[in-house]
Amino acid sequence: MFANDKSIENLEQLFIELKRYIGLQKEYIRLELVEKLTLLFSGLILTLILIILGMMALFYFSFTMAYILAPWVGGLTASYATITAFILLILACIYFFRKQLIVKPLVRFLTKLFMNDPKN
Repeated sequence: MFANDKSIENLEQLFIELKRYIGLQKEYIRLELVEKLTLLFSGLILTLILIILGMMALFYFSFTMAYILAPWVGGLTASYATITAFILLILACIYFFRKQLIVKPLVRFLTKLFMNDPKN
């Protein structure tokens, strides 16, 4: 079938190189996946830590503001109600603008993370 033994050796070498190339591609994909997941999880952990610390700060800030407002609004009960209403207003704003504040930045981050151009 082949004209000489050189062609058979070339085909064997080609198959060996092809097998090596596929193995290297599999390892490259694995490494890239690990890199992307590391970035994703580190971003998630950082966000979670910031949220927890922000909630703690908001908790203590709301108590501070309640005691500061108490003489002006007629007592602690009214100042707690004022602070609660303000926090509920902020939560409502976050809910109504959740696409602009949460969804779109998250989609941008994930798109940039997983769909980046390897040349850049």
